[in-house]
Amino acid sequence: MNRRKFIIQGGMGAGALLLNGNALASSSSSRLTILHTNDVHSRLDPFPMDGTRNAGMGGVAARAEIIKNIRATEANVLLLDAGDIFQGTPYFNIFKGEPEMKAMRMMGYDAGVMGNHDFDAGMDNFVQQLNTHGKFPILMCNYGFEHTPMENHCEPYRVFKKGNLRIGVTGVGIEFVGLVPESLYGATLYKDPVVNASRVASFLKKEKKCDLVICISHLGDRYADNKVSDEVLAKESDCIDLILGGHTHRFFEKPREYVNKAGKKVLVNQVGWGGLQLGRLDYDFSGEGGQKLDKNQSISVLENIVD
Repeated sequence: MNRRKFIIQGGMGAGALLLNGNALASSSSSRLTILHTNDVHSRLDPFPMDGTRNAGMGGVAARAEIIKNIRATEANVLLLDAGDIFQGTPYFNIFKGEPEMKAMRMMGYDAGVMGNHDFDAGMDNFVQQLNTHGKFPILMCNYGFEHTPMENHCEPYRVFKKGNLRIGVTGVGIEFVGLVPESLYGATLYKDPVVNASRVASFLKKEKKCDLVICISHLGDRYADNKVSDEVLAKESDCIDLILGGHTHRFFEKPREYVNKAGKKVLVNQVGWGGLQLGRLDYDFSGEGGQKLDKNQSISVLENIVD
């Protein structure tokens, strides 16, 4: 697959295979593969082959090939993005997010959140690019978009059915002050992300009977001061199982583990920036204890995958 093209545009044996296939189908219905990105910042091409640290890495064509190969071997895949889709290369300066959204739609993203840079060309532009080219849901429970262009173009949560599993997903965004000019966010109301994500997560877990509750977050993983972060959200919530973060551009070697207010484990993960990595978390729900992280991987996205 050329990246530029991608941007622009016997009885017993059969019986045994059938039995094995049924067994595999039964087993796979209790497994979930979560793929995630954050802070891609309009990096559609790989980094240039200039001898620098990231030379030849990233690019949507290579990422798409990895995702396609995973979907070919895993029955239940959820693909999420934690924001800052826009801003960082001339693609955004010229096309205002159209190729980024087209690429995400072609890769089959299930949902995303808005990062602070996704406001950079205005909310009218974000809505236009999302509705015309993206066509995936934006999930935000702590932004009040009433009387803005984003009104009716955002949802507080969504429940995804994957095999026998019900996966609840919500999302939170960072406070605007100091990051987004008031002229760009306008009447958008910022609400406490811990309070609102906790409320929605409780609803998803208790009322919607979700097997796993995920929060995609553009808060940032942690700070030296008391600023709200993924770490704070993990500790102060009681029904979130997994936080997929962004904004601080951190490359995690493995998910961080916290204990929430209910004494239960919460995982937080992040995969840097620029589309250099694709996060992968594989959960197994077949045991008596419910969901268990079976394995995790930060997959390096390399141009030679598609050459």
